Amino acid sequence: MLSIIIPAHFEEKNIVKTLTEIEKKVKTPHEVLVVYDLDNDPTKEAVKQYKSVKRYKGVKVSLIKNFVGNGRGVVNAFRSGVKKAKGEAVVVVMADLSDDLGKIDTMFRKIESGDEIVCGSRYMKGGRQIGGPLLKGLLSRTAGLTAHHLFGLPTSDPTNAFKMFKKNIFNRIEIESDGGFEYNLEVIVKAFRAGMRITEVPAVWRDRTKGRSKFRLLRWLPKYLRWYGFLIKSLIR
Repeated sequence: MLSIIIPAHFEEKNIVKTLTEIEKKVKTPHEVLVVYDLDNDPTKEAVKQYKSVKRYKGVKVSLIKNFVGNGRGVVNAFRSGVKKAKGEAVVVVMADLSDDLGKIDTMFRKIESGDEIVCGSRYMKGGRQIGGPLLKGLLSRTAGLTAHHLFGLPTSDPTNAFKMFKKNIFNRIEIESDGGFEYNLEVIVKAFRAGMRITEVPAVWRDRTKGRSKFRLLRWLPKYLRWYGFLIKSLIR
């Protein structure tokens, strides 16, 4: 079974559409964990209303309050989701419909065949990014392609949050990140150093149409650089 983790922070305008798209596009047996930070987040009521009016074909949709660390932020939401997940694999999906949900079944088949991490890649053949800030996209593409071609990282898009993990890898990898989405780069770099099986599939990323992005480039850039530097240092020792 697969556990789909959705970190959600005031995503009441998007969450029902996201759940509906998951229902349409994901055929792999799965559960959905919507992880929120604050009790007054209207995302909770939107999910409850969705569950009350729609039978989700036997799939369990759970609301989980972020309980790791200070109980705030995407990295702690992810860690909370992993701790509660019942699936043999977990995949992170953004609540704003930016991710390529139609690729989830393909990603799970790769996990079943022995891969331990499957990355959705915007930068390999068949992948694409639609919209989003130009500077953010340029930095992400540059970091991903240089890490892939110069340092041998098995994915061209290590910073993309759309990844599937075999759950048991987190018995061997400790997440140290405390900022936000940089945990994606941290996990990939540590898994690469540990010799884990990492692969990628092409994925299309679309910028959100409703709500505000939670990504904070200037605040998190130094944290990304930490793990990019960690990769380089580990290869030149």
